[in-house]
Amino acid sequence: MATHEKLNYVEFGTFDISSTKCFFETVFGWAFTDYGPEYTAFSNQGLDGGFFKAERASTTANGGALLVFYSADIRQTLSKVEDAGGNVNKPIFEFPGGCRFHFIEPGGNEFAVWSEKE
Repeated sequence: MATHEKLNYVEFGTFDISSTKCFFETVFGWAFTDYGPEYTAFSNQGLDGGFFKAERASTTANGGALLVFYSADIRQTLSKVEDAGGNVNKPIFEFPGGCRFHFIEPGGNEFAVWSEKE
């Protein structure tokens, strides 16, 4: 349900829609709805959104926003990310309140995963 003036949808560019879809289906169990060969959407993941075919992707190095997943078992999630072809660009590190790691999915976008404990 959409809420007035609250974040509702996010879109990402991706170098490879097929690889991006496969990665998120494998690691996080996402389902997608395709809208032609250059756009796919996801929903019911905490925030709805989509991926569009692009020459660039979102990373913190180029000023992109960082979306962060929560995990009750960060080591297990890290293994799933690596097994599915994600590139861990910042290994697990601690911060006040927990720990996290960053990764680049096969389509080029950077995300992070955090947990309250390692």
